Parts: sequence; structure tokens; C-alpha cells
Amino acid sequence: MVETKTKKGIYLLPNVLTTFGLFAGFFSIILASKGQYAEAAIAIFVAMLWDGLDGRVARLTNTQSAFGEQYDSMADMVSFGVAPALLMYFWQFEQVGKIGWIGAFIYAAAGALRLARFNTQIGVEDKRYFQGLPSPAAAALIAGLVWTKEFIGTTPYDQYLVAVSWIILVSAGVLMVSNIRYYSFKEINLKGRASFKLLLIAILIIIVITLSPSTILFVFFLVYTLSGLVMTMIDVRKKRALKKKQRSP
Repeated sequence: MVETKTKKGIYLLPNVLTTFGLFAGFFSIILASKGQYAEAAIAIFVAMLWDGLDGRVARLTNTQSAFGEQYDSMADMVSFGVAPALLMYFWQFEQVGKIGWIGAFIYAAAGALRLARFNTQIGVEDKRYFQGLPSPAAAALIAGLVWTKEFIGTTPYDQYLVAVSWIILVSAGVLMVSNIRYYSFKEINLKGRASFKLLLIAILIIIVITLSPSTILFVFFLVYTLSGLVMTMIDVRKKRALKKKQRSP
């Protein structure tokens, strides 16, 4: 009988990048607790950057591992589940009592459920789409809202801010655990050759983002969040139209 030896040690590079992302998420919580809300929001976007890099680096260097997958999931829970919930709580909900921390908890719990479901579907899901709003996108929506409002400052509509923020936070949580499909962008091949025009477009996008990063990032992730709902509505209408055709003589 041949004994299989368990490989000891972990791949350093992708897990170091995951740790950077975990630190950014943790640091966001610290900043939010000190009232530095814009900086806390930026830290969540930094965590997104590291989260996007660690998986790609692991695939490019062929250093994927079960440990890396689980560690990445734990880091995502902090950066995209707990950090946005606490950022919103410290920013708007700390003074409103139970309804405030309940909203924050709903989002955090939904983030945990979303990550757990994603882990159980690795290798079996349709790679073109995510089932439910991805937790990084949900976190970016929350962080973008906070960063944009801190950049704008006081407005005549601030009396509605708590209610609007609560609705956005809870809605993002519900969408994370929903069955609504979101495009994953995994079909984009970054290793292959591309036309020179695509490089120019990428440069233009970076330039546009630098003009007003908070607003543009918030609008982008808001549109992405709504895109899943629009896709679902279109699919439902197509299915209804197909059923009507089948029923008609």
C-alpha cells in the first residue's frame, strides 16, 4: 500500500498578498473607529486591490492551494464583510440605536453566507457569472458611498442620509445572498495579446478615475449592482415571452 505524504508549508507570495489585503481591511476598521471615514473607505478599496492580485498571482505562478483558498476567504470576511459594516455603523448608525447595529449585522452576516456559498460552489459554478452580488463589489459600493459623501461635505439632503445609507447597506447584504446573476469578467484574458486600442482605453479609464476617484468608483459599483437586477428582469421577460409562444396555437 502506497502512503501519500502531506505537503508541508505554504506558498509564500500569494498568501503574503492576501495578508496585505487582510491588513487593509483591519486597518479600515481602526480608521473608522477613530472617525477617519474617508481614509477607512480608501483602505477597503486597497484591500480590493490586494484581493484581486493574490488570486491572479497564484494562477500565474501555479501556486494555488486549498490553504490559500480558505485564507483568502477569511481575509475577505474581514475586509468585505466586517469592515464595511462597521464603517457604516461608525459613520451613520452609532447614534440611532438598535436599528443601526441590526443593519450592520445583516450586512456582515450576509457577507459570511455569501463567502460560504461561494466556497461550496468552487469548480461547479458557471465561471461567466457570480451567484449573488460579489462581496468585494458590495464592499466597494458601501465604501464608495462613504468616500463620496465625505468628499462632497454637507448638503441640504443630509436629513435623509441615515435612512438612505441603511437601505443601501441592507440591500447590498440581501443581494449578496440572492440568486441574481452578476457578470464575473473572468472571460477576459489578461495573458493573451490585445489590440493597442484596448491599452489606450485602459489608460483613459485610469485618467478619468483620477479626476474624481470617489464619485466615479461609487457610480461604477452602483451601476454594477443594478446590472444584475436589470439582467434578471430581462431574463424573466424572455422566459415569459417564450412561454406565451409555446402556449399559443
